[in-house]
Amino acid sequence: MESNNQWMNDPELQKIDRAKLDFLDKMFLQGTAINKDGNQADTQKKMMAFLMSLNKLSKDNNITFHPEEVELIFSVLKKYSTPDDIAKMQKISSFFRSR
Repeated sequence: MESNNQWMNDPELQKIDRAKLDFLDKMFLQGTAINKDGNQADTQKKMMAFLMSLNKLSKDNNITFHPEEVELIFSVLKKYSTPDDIAKMQKISSFFRSR
């Protein structure tokens, strides 16, 4: 994912609250940091803890995403992502869809 956050300024996202986009930006930065270090088992444990804290943080800040927003955001993110980034996003999204 590009570090300049160009995706956040994509015209397709203009109707999504900027607070939601900022929240996602923080999530991606933290998620990327987790995926850089450690073996697969450690990474999975760290990612699960991260996702649980993310869920709590989103509830505490009253940030929710409608399914249409999620699909739009993922489609925009894919335009600015590498194939590896897309695979990571799909893993994370499958976690939330299975709940």
